[in-house]
Amino acid sequence: MATDFELPPTMRALVIDETGDPEVLHLAERPLPRQISDEVLVKVVAAGLNPIDAKTRSGKGVAAAIENYPTILGNDFSGIVVRAAFEASPLQPGDAVFGMGRVPRTGGSFAEYVSVSSMSVAHKPARLSHAEAAAVPVAALTAWGMVRLAGAAPGQRMLVHAASGGVGHFAVQFARVLGAHVIATGSTHNLDFLRELGADEVIDYTTTRFEDEARDVDSVIDLIGNVHDDTGTRSLAALRPGGLLVNAPTGSWPSMAADAAAAGRRATGFKVSPDARALDEISKLLDTGTVRVHVDAVFELADGAAAHRLIEEGHIRGKIVLRVS
Repeated sequence: MATDFELPPTMRALVIDETGDPEVLHLAERPLPRQISDEVLVKVVAAGLNPIDAKTRSGKGVAAAIENYPTILGNDFSGIVVRAAFEASPLQPGDAVFGMGRVPRTGGSFAEYVSVSSMSVAHKPARLSHAEAAAVPVAALTAWGMVRLAGAAPGQRMLVHAASGGVGHFAVQFARVLGAHVIATGSTHNLDFLRELGADEVIDYTTTRFEDEARDVDSVIDLIGNVHDDTGTRSLAALRPGGLLVNAPTGSWPSMAADAAAAGRRATGFKVSPDARALDEISKLLDTGTVRVHVDAVFELADGAAAHRLIEEGHIRGKIVLRVS
């Protein structure tokens, strides 16, 4: 077994003392997280920023589950193992890893160290930098689960909304890997990007009603719901009878199941969970270049508020990352 690293008693972290605007984020010294059970302690090099982080910071998302302040947000991370879960663990000190936490059940990754279950961590793709790897877990696992749940396969026609975003740009690529015919929606300046990802057809939602172009599709990956222009409801018209809509922002469309049933379609929400085995499969696709990750911007940890403001503005291509250490 590799020797554990000598560790400091405290760490630098981006914390909130209350929910609110991005300005509630600030740097603070916090105790190192304590390892329990199968957890591995990781020195975080980079942390991915996801919409759920901004929602939780604002008082939505999973904020209701925060029991104590100050709180450290952030689920995505890439870094170096500094303490293994046990002597013969496959994740040893010095190993480069990436993974996903479960904030606020565990401490977040917007800090120099994070302790998470070994089942949430995988070896980092060698081809990727830490900043690129930190952009992968939540978005890629979400896309992987949604696309597989939708039954992506040769001969299937799949419509992907918000296809240039964090989850969307992975969903397009995974669906293509699994053999589906992919129709992707995006804004004008992202159409070429979507073609580069492998989309078979692209629809500019700023000029075209997607349901007029995409008809009788087998499934829809809905990353918008009804928060914008009734995208979810309109997607039912694009589905074939009996087709399946898989929705990620589940709170955006409370009547989804009833609306789908009334239209003779099927619909389900989807919740992502940490999954080291799936991350291993995704890592292979990234290392071979079959799938790629796009990082739109990298911020220093101290500039976390600016990163949160940017993700709240929307229209991010791929992911935003915080450089931690």
